[in-house]
Amino acid sequence: MFLHRFTPAMAKEINNNDLLLREYHTYLRLERGYSQNTIDGYEMDLDKLLTYCKEHGVDFVKMDFEQLQDFIFEQFKTVKSEATQARVLSGLHAWFRFLLYKDYIDQDPSELLEGPKKSKHLPTVLTIEEINAMMAAIDLSSNEGHRNRAMMEMLYGSGLRVSELVNLQLSKIYLNEHYMLIEGKGAKQRLVPISPVAEEWFGYWMQERSAWPVKPEAKDFAFVNRYGRPLTRAMVFTIVRNLCADAGIIKTVSPHTLRHSFATHLLQNGADLRVIQQLLGHEDLATTEIYTHLNIQDLRQAVLQYHPANKEGK
Repeated sequence: MFLHRFTPAMAKEINNNDLLLREYHTYLRLERGYSQNTIDGYEMDLDKLLTYCKEHGVDFVKMDFEQLQDFIFEQFKTVKSEATQARVLSGLHAWFRFLLYKDYIDQDPSELLEGPKKSKHLPTVLTIEEINAMMAAIDLSSNEGHRNRAMMEMLYGSGLRVSELVNLQLSKIYLNEHYMLIEGKGAKQRLVPISPVAEEWFGYWMQERSAWPVKPEAKDFAFVNRYGRPLTRAMVFTIVRNLCADAGIIKTVSPHTLRHSFATHLLQNGADLRVIQQLLGHEDLATTEIYTHLNIQDLRQAVLQYHPANKEGK
């Protein structure tokens, strides 16, 4: 049983309004520095927890370890993805750490929870030929042609996340110095070089953009839609997938595939892993090391294909 520092009247207030939930949102955004996508996921899972507590007559602030386990057991009956399960557990940890941090509880019931260890799946990577085919599939005669080419060059040439691309600001692009200031996960900023090819296509796009009906609220956004508003992540996903289809690429591709391809091609051509870590904005080098596994696969394939001991008819 937990010892709580607040009175029953305070608990009633918490349960009867969303004051605590607004405070939690602020905690995730400002104190933890999580991205909006992470916050959305955590709050969605918390909503499920609150629904479960209401249906089972459980005080969501006073939950103990056994009650928490019961909730997780119910959730994981339908949630089979290891990544989603890990996300749910991460959100629960964040919620109870928040309650502990704010002195609503004296003990965190989630600290003993153990989740599935996410298996490392190697990301899909495009070959240089496939990248070129996607670029060639862009219809430059269309209204969005030069914009789409500039976006693709930014994704592949600088390894940007799709969220970084759609939020990229003109005031943070320094073409004379050949770099841009990117705000990544957790509001962390990093300097990223712009490739000469990306600079060239971005210049073409800027010439066209000056004639577009850009809304005042989108004035500083580097990329806008046909209505002059900021692009959405979903729109960039659609553009990339349509280009893959037009280029005859049958792999499952997203904007993040271009980021993976950027890192993999750098490593294959001799770039230092720590340089790639800095360019991608990875806090932990272990996150970047997945690209060494991709490189090892290439090395193994080369041995299988070219070593005489592996050739038929030896």
